[in-house]
Amino acid sequence: TCTVPMPIDDLAEVDYSLNTFPAVFRQFIDLDLKGIVYPAGNYTGSTCVAAPFTIPDQSDSMLHLAFSEHFFQTSSFAYYTAGAFNITIAEETCSYFNISTEIFGSIIPEVAKYSVTPYPVMLKLMATEIPVVSLEQDSFTVEIQGSMEVLAVLPDSTTQLLFTMNIAANTSIALNVFDQKLVGSLCLNRLQFSLAHSNVGFFEISLLENILSYILQTEVIPSANGK
Repeated sequence: TCTVPMPIDDLAEVDYSLNTFPAVFRQFIDLDLKGIVYPAGNYTGSTCVAAPFTIPDQSDSMLHLAFSEHFFQTSSFAYYTAGAFNITIAEETCSYFNISTEIFGSIIPEVAKYSVTPYPVMLKLMATEIPVVSLEQDSFTVEIQGSMEVLAVLPDSTTQLLFTMNIAANTSIALNVFDQKLVGSLCLNRLQFSLAHSNVGFFEISLLENILSYILQTEVIPSANGK
């Protein structure tokens, strides 16, 4: 007997109850499971039915598992709803990378004029749409639309928004089984920025692409893989 839905972690749970009775054949048993992921504590049932599919005949293993694109898309919805795609890079981390208003000011003259006194910065990243998942050979891609707020941290611990950027990211995730768990490894393929709002005046976003790409590659992607 299994409890449905079953918790995946603190953010999501999965309904893997049977869609139909097990199909018993001479050499194998075929189980058709729902495989729908929900935000934790928000199990409401689903009116969306995934298209059925079959697994190619293979006899070299005792167990074969297949996941539909629908499973990963419901996972994307669940984690988006739970806020898992929202990441704050604190001032301590930015200071470790020597990222401050002074560094931004050396690249963007408008920031130097706006913030004469050097301050630490904090970055807030968030997904603005449900990430779109597409299955590919041995992996799947995730298209993420989001935004990044760059804030100066003032001496009284309040923050002041400098500018906000739109982000379009294309990532790929390779799947592996580790310690009896399905684990994904995230890799950043393509990244595009555009200026959404600025309190320091207009500037060419291309001036920041290298430093922001570096932050995402060295801080955000490892943080996501750690989850």
